Amino acid sequence: MHQNRLLVAVLVVSSASLYVPYALRGRAQGTLDGDVCPSEPTETTVTLTGETYRRDRRRPRRGFFTTGQNADLVLSHLNFNRTGGGNLFNHPASMATDGTRLILADTFNNRVLVWRTPPDRNVPPDFVLGQRNKQRNEPGTGRDQMNWPTQVTTDGRHLAVADTMNERILIWTDFPTRTGEAADVVLESNVLRQQDPTKYFEWPWGVWTDGRKLVVAGTQSSSVLIWNRIPAADNISPDIAVTNRRLGTPRTITSDGTTLIVGDHNANVPGKSAWGTFFWRTFPTADNAPPDFFLDDPYGGWLHGTFTQDGTLLGLDSAFKIWNTVPVDENDAPDVVPVLPWSGGAGDYAGVAVAEDRVYVVSGNANRIVVYDSMPTQNDTPPDFAIGSPSICTNTLVTNHFITNPVPASDGQSLFVSSDFDNRLSVWTTIPGESGAPPDIIYQFPAGGDGPWDNGIDTRAFALAGGQTVLIWQDLPLAGELPDRTLTEHIGSVELQELRGVAIDRRNFYLADRTANKVYVWTGIPSSTSEPAFSLDVAGPDRVASDGTYLVVVSPNAHSVLLYEVKGLSARTEPTVVGGQGVFNLPQGAFASNGRLFVADTGNSQIHVWSKIADALDGQSADIVLGEASFEDTTPEIKRDKTFWPAAPFYDGELLWVGEFKFSNRLLRFAP
Repeated sequence: MHQNRLLVAVLVVSSASLYVPYALRGRAQGTLDGDVCPSEPTETTVTLTGETYRRDRRRPRRGFFTTGQNADLVLSHLNFNRTGGGNLFNHPASMATDGTRLILADTFNNRVLVWRTPPDRNVPPDFVLGQRNKQRNEPGTGRDQMNWPTQVTTDGRHLAVADTMNERILIWTDFPTRTGEAADVVLESNVLRQQDPTKYFEWPWGVWTDGRKLVVAGTQSSSVLIWNRIPAADNISPDIAVTNRRLGTPRTITSDGTTLIVGDHNANVPGKSAWGTFFWRTFPTADNAPPDFFLDDPYGGWLHGTFTQDGTLLGLDSAFKIWNTVPVDENDAPDVVPVLPWSGGAGDYAGVAVAEDRVYVVSGNANRIVVYDSMPTQNDTPPDFAIGSPSICTNTLVTNHFITNPVPASDGQSLFVSSDFDNRLSVWTTIPGESGAPPDIIYQFPAGGDGPWDNGIDTRAFALAGGQTVLIWQDLPLAGELPDRTLTEHIGSVELQELRGVAIDRRNFYLADRTANKVYVWTGIPSSTSEPAFSLDVAGPDRVASDGTYLVVVSPNAHSVLLYEVKGLSARTEPTVVGGQGVFNLPQGAFASNGRLFVADTGNSQIHVWSKIADALDGQSADIVLGEASFEDTTPEIKRDKTFWPAAPFYDGELLWVGEFKFSNRLLRFAP
């Protein structure tokens, strides 16, 4: 839980004169300060962008939604199936090199980029794999296509790619030389599992090879698989499976051919944090071989690394770290911790590669590669230039108005989109009528504060809530106004612990606190001393919404949505439960309006739609599904007629807005 609060002050400037950094959690050792890059804001800043876009022509739209229909526009992306070229990335997740060629997994763009020689300046790649050209980014299942590639690896002859959402590993037996070249060998999760249910991967994230061995990390299967010889044909079973109970969700593979290093996001090591890295001093030769030690990182990282020919280990976790020799135990500190122009650690998207003495470091959350012209030997050595960005301090996610975890709200005339990860609120003062439209106003809250997880709106008021903080505007913020009320830590006698939902209707104000297992209900908008009228007991409530007729509460861990009638609502009101285990998979958001019900079934990448909410109340299944072709299809995909982990729906009676979560940064709009 973050203890810092949203500090509310204002600076209204044009976009040209304000640097707005990408908000990441915390600040780790080895990050650049304001002497090299502009420092992160300590107060809320408000930017009037002055940018223009085509406005939506408001006209009555007849009909309703149909299963599998296309979205009609997308925000927080340039457009459907458009990347912006080879030199604009979208959350690259790893790099590899054979000392000459440089390979980058451009994850959200469903492609792998290849430079034939190590770039010495900000130049585009020479060719692309997974796509027909550098402008496209739609996923696919062919051998020449990808769906969310993560780690890449090469020995100079072979190239292997973890094609994560396609549940497979792609292998080129001879290094590809042209755009769109198809893989020669495919290892498929479902086939491997049928062949041997003890030796398979699920959700392959990490992959490594030296041309002899092949290693794959299965994130959802909690497994590390080893082939003692790189497969020369499809679906050859692995020789060794490490499924040690300490493995949680293994992510990345690093090795010099002797030492095996596996980064893990949710490790199960007693007395250690869940973030860290397992070390085997020598390669496992038998199933379930235990690691020799675990290097944990309480700041929230796990090593994404590489070895140089002289045995130097370079790795990224919460900082960039260099060991001159392989660590011998968890107490072996790095020799150098070079500075990097971002804070908060590597997270899911990071990599490092060394070619022709240059050190290339990628951060997907900063959307760029930064390059040291020589191996850093001092902690204060800054990078020399960037690739995929005009400078080492520019985040092209920010400059292109990409939003992570977008949560939409609208009064039918304007659009408001909040983000907990970015710690930001973006405002379109009129409904945009084209994809990629930039916002008119951007509120940037201080990094390290309580990011707004949810928002609530009625005809006039607007609110943000997250952590222990609530911001309330009594009139919609359409001109850069600061909130009228900032409520932190307590409202009356209610202790705010982990706010995950906020809603407003003509009667009540609602706050959902996941830690307290409560939805608090105030009559009218509360002040700091207001006591709630009552509370509802809900196990782990998340986002909430109300149209004045129904209060909708999402309970993700119960895989359910709870519907309460607002009229006569009290602590004794029993909800109608919609969904449950086997129907939804970790839903994060739901919305009722105009007699309709929409549920974002996040884990199944679907939006369930009831054209009559009465059917949901009667226990009937949804009659429409958006984001997939059918209820049986659950594959996440970044396509016009597909969704990738939808999390936040909002329906204004005509248009449906859907924000995607974590592994996609799109905001989709569906029109009847």
